[in-house]
Amino acid sequence: MTTETKTKATRKNKPESIEDRWQLRLYVAGQTTKSITAFANLKKICEEHLEGKYSIEVVDLVENPALGRGDQILALPTLVRRLPTPIKKIIGDLSNTERVLVGLDLRPRRASA
Repeated sequence: MTTETKTKATRKNKPESIEDRWQLRLYVAGQTTKSITAFANLKKICEEHLEGKYSIEVVDLVENPALGRGDQILALPTLVRRLPTPIKKIIGDLSNTERVLVGLDLRPRRASA
């Protein structure tokens, strides 16, 4: 797992705007199984649903615990969607793709039957 992964969309004749970019921050606690799984799941979801229009910053709170204060991190791993606004948080290893997509507003919630 790298500490930071940035991917840039390559589109011809269309400039990238701030609205097109997703800024995601994944808070983890070291190289644990949950941390590695959360990063892998997030990367897969982003590649499938955001088509390169995202950046992922991985923040290891074991190395720098003070960085979690700004986003009020209480549990790990936690994903924070910084852009587009509003800020959203998802706690866990991100293995439930449907829950992550709904949490990030990438897929509308299903109507109850």
